[in-house]
Amino acid sequence: MPNRLGVHSFLVKHEPAMTKCQLTELCRVLQDCGFQARLEGPDRTVCGVNTLEHAGEREISFLSNPKYIGSVRSTKAAAVILAEDVPVPDGISAIRCGDPYGAVTLAIVTLHGYRRHPVWGVNSAAAISASALIGKNPNIAGGVTIAAGAAVGDNFTAYPGCYIGDGAQIGNDCTLFPNVVIYDGCVLGNRVTIHAGSVIGVDGLGYAPRGERWAKIPQIGRAVIGDDVEIGANCSIDRATLGQTEVGSGTKFSDGVVIGHGTRIGPDCMFVAQVGVAGSATVGRRVTLAGQVGVAGHLKIGDGVTAAAQSGIAGDIEPNSTVFGSPAVEADAAKRSAIAVQKLPQWIRRIKDLEREVRALRAQVNGNDHA
Repeated sequence: MPNRLGVHSFLVKHEPAMTKCQLTELCRVLQDCGFQARLEGPDRTVCGVNTLEHAGEREISFLSNPKYIGSVRSTKAAAVILAEDVPVPDGISAIRCGDPYGAVTLAIVTLHGYRRHPVWGVNSAAAISASALIGKNPNIAGGVTIAAGAAVGDNFTAYPGCYIGDGAQIGNDCTLFPNVVIYDGCVLGNRVTIHAGSVIGVDGLGYAPRGERWAKIPQIGRAVIGDDVEIGANCSIDRATLGQTEVGSGTKFSDGVVIGHGTRIGPDCMFVAQVGVAGSATVGRRVTLAGQVGVAGHLKIGDGVTAAAQSGIAGDIEPNSTVFGSPAVEADAAKRSAIAVQKLPQWIRRIKDLEREVRALRAQVNGNDHA
């Protein structure tokens, strides 16, 4: 198994990308991170990473899903990263390793690096309170507002339209893309990336019934985001009514994810687009919620749970379970139910045929009785 600590260190601290490298050099990068990588075929110079379909003669590609094995035979790539048992055509070099998907991640970082941000310094059109604290090497665009008592760490990048509210705290090496809003009192750890249009610390849906109307409950808690979290575009994370809403370190959100007030999300989770988690839920470590999963409030999802797309979770889920359906149940049971539903038209036709047979038999019996 690759050394995951080594991989993480490489991804976080890697120097600017190379414009090109030899395949032997790329193998050494992989080996330094714990991959059992070896080169098979000629050593070549590669200048980029691309898909099997689109790679050119100076690019490297990869195969991790056997579904695409046919593309290896037709690719124009100079080399392919793949498992030991996958054949490659003559003329293509191979980097053999047990985890091609992980290996190509390091290849992309090595050859392409991460997105490079424009350099603004502190733009004169940014509105920064005199009482705000700004760390070293700030990169703050025009149109950014940093309110009273807020603090941002070193190497902070904020794109136009970002708003950081009173007393908000942001760690080192954080990036806010355009129009991100961090409400007052909220906390971001180190190396947090938030994409355009997302909001951290918006009021939760807190209302008390008063006769036939609703009275707003002041949302006096906050939202706290751990280290190494990445949040996609147009996400919304409510502040807690009391206490705090939490997103654990290393967790990643796709676009359009909504987290209700007082919910606690564990570390290293993966939430795909349009996931919604209602208030006061507790989600464990390394939980994967696929697209459009909905989670009811005040329940507990154990560590290591995977929920398939469009699942509706209405009750507690035991650790290391895989669930599917609405309401979500254990995946094998859900598959059996789905197959049964697909067969319903056939069964209905069969039942109608049996009913006709029964009526005919009854008519025949009744006719014999009268005779």
